[in-house]
Amino acid sequence: MDNKTYIPDDFIADVASYLPAHLTMDGFIASCRTGLRRAVRVNTLKMSLQEFEHQAAQLNWHIEPIPWCEQGYWLTRSAEEEANLPIGNTALHLSGCIYVQEASSMLPPMALATCLVPGEHVLDMAAAPGSKTSQLAALMDNQGVLIANELSSSRLKTLAATLKRMGVANCALSHFDGQVFGDYMYESFDHILLDAPCSGEGTVRKDPDALKNWSLASNLDIAEVQKTLIHSAFMALKPGGTLVYSTCTLTPVENQQICEHLLETFSEHVEIVPLNTLFPDANKAATAQGYLHVWPQLYDSEGFFIAKFKKTGSVEHLQQKTKKGQFPFSSGSKKDRQAFETSIKQQFGIKSLPGTLMSRDKELWLFPQHMETLQEKIKYSRIGIKVATTHKNGVKLEHEFATCLGHLATNNVFELDPAQAKAYFQGQDIRLDPPGPAQGEVVLTLCGAPVGLGKWQKAKIKNKLPRDLVLNGQLITWV
Repeated sequence: MDNKTYIPDDFIADVASYLPAHLTMDGFIASCRTGLRRAVRVNTLKMSLQEFEHQAAQLNWHIEPIPWCEQGYWLTRSAEEEANLPIGNTALHLSGCIYVQEASSMLPPMALATCLVPGEHVLDMAAAPGSKTSQLAALMDNQGVLIANELSSSRLKTLAATLKRMGVANCALSHFDGQVFGDYMYESFDHILLDAPCSGEGTVRKDPDALKNWSLASNLDIAEVQKTLIHSAFMALKPGGTLVYSTCTLTPVENQQICEHLLETFSEHVEIVPLNTLFPDANKAATAQGYLHVWPQLYDSEGFFIAKFKKTGSVEHLQQKTKKGQFPFSSGSKKDRQAFETSIKQQFGIKSLPGTLMSRDKELWLFPQHMETLQEKIKYSRIGIKVATTHKNGVKLEHEFATCLGHLATNNVFELDPAQAKAYFQGQDIRLDPPGPAQGEVVLTLCGAPVGLGKWQKAKIKNKLPRDLVLNGQLITWV
């Protein structure tokens, strides 16, 4: 930011009480008033790191690896391109190949990644807008089950849209206060990420008003919420499982003291997993306990806090709860399943899908593998991806069938050039010269990654992009 960034005197006085001796207050304030470097994460569900580096070179983007995340890069574009084309409207972003994500926010999933095993059950307890959820899904390679929970209805919609764009297929979304998981999903998860709601003190470099309503009383109020959430998370964790607790704030009230609450409450069943060797130079941010307390000036990033714990034994819970109501999905009719499977095999050469096909009314959904042990414990907003709708003449494929499974297609795939991609995302049909070679539906790709569906129609491909995803403004190209 700049000197207009609001930093209240009471906040500075509070920081002075816990600022490490090897750091200076002047250095902290100077960092808070300096703009952030842009960082992006490559979505390996859609693009390899090698291909991203090639594409970045072609675009004359300057990239620099982020040391704690193999998929992360600091990114610099020319002033001319920045002025003419928002990065969110570039081909790499629209295709879901990259996610614009602050560098230090990539740390919590990386702390969890060191112990991930294919096929496990993972919970992201406070998931929106989806940066860490989509990062976890990529680290899991779309295998196992990832439950992503979000309390806010509007943020849940944003989360769902993000996961579709990023090609995430192994996720179920829930819409609850995170306190429910300990009661309804007792010892159900192999790993849990609790990126807790917090006062956001570390975000001042991107939001000059982040500290506008700061007060110690507010810190204390938020800490009480954090205590209930970390307690719930620990109860939902399987014995032998791992819990990562993180915030984008700096105060020990919301960080170290929350960890101490966990350690005191479950003293016989929990141990700290030190993070001081998570990446080169991690020791610069490491506390005596083995947590990472990332100050803005340490790595030229946002402020962050990350702690990791292992549950060493089962904790008795005498007030477990059970969901009421009937589960709305079934295995569906054999006729509908066969119609869908025949359709994707004939049109796209897809012989099998990674998951379980389920039915609700006329909808066909693809659930993640190993979902059956979790699917009736709570009510979900959605499970997996909606792949098709059945009707009397067959099936209609859905947009997310393409964005999440289009990479499996071997037939009827069409790579969009920049002009065609611009037309597609603005809701226009794609003109063909010469006419298209086939009939029926086609998976459209951009930067080699699937972005949606079209339908062959002689001299054009009919646009099937959902109306709520149509974009306006400058896209893909810039002059």
